[in-house]
Amino acid sequence: MKRRPRRNHTPAFKAKVAIAAIKGDRTLAQLAEQFDVHPNQITIWKAQLEGGAADVFGPGAGRAAEPDVKVLHAKIGELTLENDFLEGALNKAGLLSAKR
Repeated sequence: MKRRPRRNHTPAFKAKVAIAAIKGDRTLAQLAEQFDVHPNQITIWKAQLEGGAADVFGPGAGRAAEPDVKVLHAKIGELTLENDFLEGALNKAGLLSAKR
């Protein structure tokens, strides 16, 4: 028996399979055959969906995480320093003749 290479399923595919399992209109064996996935894997994805479903409606749902302002300011400073350095180097080399 030849061993199947490891597959990586997308989160969208996992959600589709788990929702189909939650609906309950087909057995696990039928779903496994339809989606070409082992029944145990379907059970795991279904449990993960049921366990994480409360997070969808919890506090902070739909909001992006607040960015760390200090990190962003540090990155802006770093990029500004690089731009100034490169502008000076290009001016010395004569490749940047016109000021912006």
